[in-house]
Amino acid sequence: QVHLVESGGGLVQTGGSLRLSCAASGSIFSIKFMGWYRQAPGKERELVATISSTGNTIYADSVKGRFTISRDNAKNTVYLQMDILDVEDTAVYYCKTVVLDGRSYWGMGTQVTVSS
Repeated sequence: QVHLVESGGGLVQTGGSLRLSCAASGSIFSIKFMGWYRQAPGKERELVATISSTGNTIYADSVKGRFTISRDNAKNTVYLQMDILDVEDTAVYYCKTVVLDGRSYWGMGTQVTVSS
């Protein structure tokens, strides 16, 4: 079992920055990768970025060049640095992890609102 807690969401103006954090606890030795997803009102949940245990990253085209995912293994924490934010980035951001046996776990989400 892995427990995830997100933090760092909030209200920011267009062009601003936010950094999200996701702290993992529990069976962290079994984590295969961690990632960020988001869901805007009326839309499907979508991938934002993922990072593997070896540091390989994947980004959605819509955030490439603006968002950076990173992880601190000592703190069992993954971060999402979001720069040049746009109103289209407004969503609830969720942290997800997939463990070695294929099970996935989600955090409760953190709201990011970008105002024009």
